[in-house]
Amino acid sequence: MPAHSIRYLKREQVDVAKWDMCIDKSPNGFIYGYSYYLDSMSKDWHALVLGDYEAIMPLTWNKKWGIRYLFQPAFIQQLGIFSPVDISQSLIDDFLSELFIHFRFGEITLNYKNEYPRFQMRSNFIIFLHASYDELYSKYRGDAIRNLNRTQKFDINYAGDIDLRVALEAYRREYHKKIAGFKDSDYDHFETLCSMAQKNGEVLVRAVVGPEKNVLAVAVLLQKKKRLCLIQSTTFTEGRKVEANYFLIDRIINEFSGRDMLLDFEGSDIPGIAHFYKNFGSIDQPYFFFRFNHLPLSIRWMKRT
Repeated sequence: MPAHSIRYLKREQVDVAKWDMCIDKSPNGFIYGYSYYLDSMSKDWHALVLGDYEAIMPLTWNKKWGIRYLFQPAFIQQLGIFSPVDISQSLIDDFLSELFIHFRFGEITLNYKNEYPRFQMRSNFIIFLHASYDELYSKYRGDAIRNLNRTQKFDINYAGDIDLRVALEAYRREYHKKIAGFKDSDYDHFETLCSMAQKNGEVLVRAVVGPEKNVLAVAVLLQKKKRLCLIQSTTFTEGRKVEANYFLIDRIINEFSGRDMLLDFEGSDIPGIAHFYKNFGSIDQPYFFFRFNHLPLSIRWMKRT
């Protein structure tokens, strides 16, 4: 289909019902692609739309020194092109051609169905949960087996009744200085989003607690379209002493085993984190990073990373 059938729309021009229906029908339709999620984390997003919403691409943008550029918002791992049909390289070419008309600079991540030679691959580990827990456990290895055996001597328990705000604040305290580019407003917007989504059963909180019900580790998960995304995970100092992070992931796998779902760890290329996820028998379902700079040579220096 020619690129001219792809329309560039501002947020107010997007047909929300058709947009969300496209995400619903797309096998790669992540929760981040829904209009309400984008509205919460990138209120001024624009879009590329093919035909009658046969394929769509959210464009999350900002402005600096008067220059509009694409960026990846906080708590949105991967966007890109979503479609109920296979996404060909020619379709990606068409979307990029239209994108370059409107933006000269961008650093974005695209979903696992958007494989393309110009994109840089990034690791994202997942576990298909349809098998029984025993079968899933049989794929554990190394540190996971060893540390889970250690947890048997500790008085710790799995809990699902932890307040969402406790989990979100724990993550914020632990990581707000460690994650570059995340602003206080990003955490505020994400808390508002989660509070709304929790009412629809799309946000879950799971934790490991000690004998005094003290939280040792806590996770916030997004649940949508058979995909359970580990969007936040925090282990406290006391939790590290009792391998609470291993216990927490194992109990989540146990709880959701035997269901037609997958657990998405949301990363990672960081060797230590990748090693942790691999120990639970996960497989890599890579997504893609794309950086482009078509700014005039006289101002390209302003956008150097």
